[in-house]
Amino acid sequence: MPAVQPPAKVLVSGATGYIAAWVVQNLLERGYAVRGTARSVAKGDFLKKAFAPYGDRFEVVVVEDIAQDGAFDEAVKGVDAIEHTASPFHFNAADPDELIKPAVNGTVGILKSVLKDKVCLVKRVVITSSGAAVLRDGLVTPTTFTETDWNNQCLEILKKYEDEGRKNEAPNMVKYRASKTLAERSAWEFVNNLENKARIEWDLVMLNPPFVRFQAPAIHEVSSPASLNTSAAIFYNYVADDAKANAAGNDFLANTGTCWIDVRDVAEAHALALEKEAAGGERIIISSGLWKWQDFIDAANDLRPPPHLKTTLPVGVRGAGKTVKHLTIYDTSKADRILDLKYRTIAETTKDTLADYEARGW
Repeated sequence: MPAVQPPAKVLVSGATGYIAAWVVQNLLERGYAVRGTARSVAKGDFLKKAFAPYGDRFEVVVVEDIAQDGAFDEAVKGVDAIEHTASPFHFNAADPDELIKPAVNGTVGILKSVLKDKVCLVKRVVITSSGAAVLRDGLVTPTTFTETDWNNQCLEILKKYEDEGRKNEAPNMVKYRASKTLAERSAWEFVNNLENKARIEWDLVMLNPPFVRFQAPAIHEVSSPASLNTSAAIFYNYVADDAKANAAGNDFLANTGTCWIDVRDVAEAHALALEKEAAGGERIIISSGLWKWQDFIDAANDLRPPPHLKTTLPVGVRGAGKTVKHLTIYDTSKADRILDLKYRTIAETTKDTLADYEARGW
């Protein structure tokens, strides 16, 4: 039997976000009812219009600050499952706590809210973690990472900067990775705490997609390329805009990239993580495979007919991405075994993404 199945009601935190909007749509298409959280009424209105065809199966509640105590107390009431996706993702934080506090407090906070709900219906909580909480840098030989690996490296680097009294000078990627690592660790510590464990009647699933979750046709609120979220904006810059790609240089395009996944496949994984009984209590890496920017550029230039964009497609050095050694590799055998997730190809994602740009007049 599935852990959760339609027409159950699922809470999706941060529903206005890049991943979350696709999670919401996927769940609605499967027949679930969805309650999404938004930071304001105005942000929630966009979702209400976008998902109006699903009628009263979709609702929005406002959670202004996920880091506040009790922020999710009302939102969790009456739902059968939770997809927690809300967590800050950008590279503009001066103080690491700008990322770490909302990531950790939001994650632990929603678990606390579920635990103290006196009429709790929740059977499963799925949390979006990241490959950022798994991998480490500085590799000199190809390394395969599994669910047993943790990114302690980013925590050690951040501590070094803090001990030197200059934590704000830590690299932005380190700050982000620390936020994901600490948030995930906090969730597992919460459910494994003996006092909590005796009271918990639901199970936890952790999904760890790669750092880069490429843009498929956007369904969250996006008005221009400049308003794209961080990972989608990077894709636009290097695959659709020759000026930015050329500025980065051919060596960068051929050598930069690790593992990837289409955001629609991330959304599918979230639904499967609810429905597959065996997913309960598991940490699961999901990844489509290896990539370099040049691979996506090649796929873009293979499109027939070519997309009509305001920008010119970069070219780089055709095929160069396939000759480069990959150092970071994810073992996805657990996802294959438990979720049986089918992934989109580089060609499919590129085609759909550029078609979306064209339709938007970009």
